[in-house]
Amino acid sequence: MLSRTADHLYWMSRYLERAENLARMIDAHQRLSLLPRSPDAVLQGWQATLVSLGAADAFFALHDALTGRLAFDFLAFDPHYPGSIAQCLRAARENARAVRGTITSDVWETLNSTYLESLALTASMPESARGEFLEWVKHRSHLARGVTAATLLRDEAFHFVRIGTFIERADNTTRLLESRWRDPGGRGERLRAEASEWAVLLRAMSAFEIFRRLYRDSVTPQRVTEMLLMREDLPQSVHRCLDELQTHLEAVANSRSEETRRQVGELHSRFHFGRFEDLRAEGLPTFFDSFQAKLRDLGARIANDFLIPAS
Repeated sequence: MLSRTADHLYWMSRYLERAENLARMIDAHQRLSLLPRSPDAVLQGWQATLVSLGAADAFFALHDALTGRLAFDFLAFDPHYPGSIAQCLRAARENARAVRGTITSDVWETLNSTYLESLALTASMPESARGEFLEWVKHRSHLARGVTAATLLRDEAFHFVRIGTFIERADNTTRLLESRWRDPGGRGERLRAEASEWAVLLRAMSAFEIFRRLYRDSVTPQRVTEMLLMREDLPQSVHRCLDELQTHLEAVANSRSEETRRQVGELHSRFHFGRFEDLRAEGLPTFFDSFQAKLRDLGARIANDFLIPAS
């Protein structure tokens, strides 16, 4: 497969996964806003989210003050921020358009119609429709991923789609957790957390029912975090993402990728053989920063081994 084709497939799936996970992060804030919380606590949550996404500088370059409405509009619709949901859906569609001969017509039509429908969804929508917008983004992502799994030949194209999906999901799961663990300044670990806040996070991640099946007692930050990091059988967990990433990288291995595969295996072993207590020994915000840096390095290595290296 041409490296340019592999690059488009990889980024098509990454942008689609990123849009869904942004919708989940914003959905968590929308649900939290319905709880009895002080306005300062709501803004602190948005601040921590912007920091965890690496978007705080871009936001404050455009806005003098932080409000929930401005943060929502920035992360969902901003045409100048390349990480917004709208821009991710556009980028997913453009990458799919570049490889229409490689993907099936069903995949292309799903991504193209998603993008075209998104053009009518803007920051001018009423407050009451915003929750429906987030559910629409999640639904369209599920639909595109399902069509991809149901129609693509299990060849290199499919493997690069899955590599993009799972490296992005692993990164975004840690960012969603990080936004709940960081203090408002984005530096250390929060000292207090309410069970209701973590139940909201589970619902935003479509994992509340699974949590109740696995744990019979109260929702705690430690249990939620351990589940979303360490469970091998949970589709949203980092452990599961690394399982899948390792499998699909093995399927497309070439003479240049030995070190990349070794580093993925080393990172995977921390979750497969390690303990949650070991991961959080240095503080979870510190661990999240370190893990995300490793994923960025893996992304660069994957690009150098198989795709178009970043300039």
